[in-house]
Amino acid sequence: MMSQFLIYFQLGLKHILNIYSYDHILFLIALAIPLSFKDWKRILLLVTTFTIGHTVALLLSVYGIIAVKVAVVELLIPITILIVALFHLFTAGKSGKKESINLIFFITLFFGIIHGLGFSNYFKSIHHGTVTSKLLPILEFALGIEAGQLVVILVFLIIAYLVQTVFRFSKRDWTLVMSAFIIGVVLPMIIGNEIWLR
Repeated sequence: MMSQFLIYFQLGLKHILNIYSYDHILFLIALAIPLSFKDWKRILLLVTTFTIGHTVALLLSVYGIIAVKVAVVELLIPITILIVALFHLFTAGKSGKKESINLIFFITLFFGIIHGLGFSNYFKSIHHGTVTSKLLPILEFALGIEAGQLVVILVFLIIAYLVQTVFRFSKRDWTLVMSAFIIGVVLPMIIGNEIWLR
């Protein structure tokens, strides 16, 4: 039982801490751009919101309740990253951002759902158990995802802290630079999506 837990937990962990999951890492960085260690409650809430969305979508897809075309999922993932980065770009250094935080939580949940749908085919290919035996592995996988996301955000916050203290970057400049960088990375992903080639 413990070995099965470790298998699916590690699978969730590797799903995040993987160079091929750079879209997911970009999304986590986009979420964390304006945050610091003192925002740990919001960070936990955002990460858990994503995990809930991802897990619900994975369950619905694995149990055959919903199905979405891969090309659509692959287009929606960078679009959600772009929205978060644009939001931070245009609100950098401005007060009164709190009212729009709900937007970020909604996008985080949406990204979780989309990413869960995108991962479902892979999960189906590695898990050949009965319908009833799928629930526990999905929950174990979700714990791995949660842990992996916290590792990514922790590393990013350490880098952000060093840049802003050692190199004297203002929080506003850091937000602008990182938001612009992420926008520059995801725009080609959106433009190059195969959906436009049909």
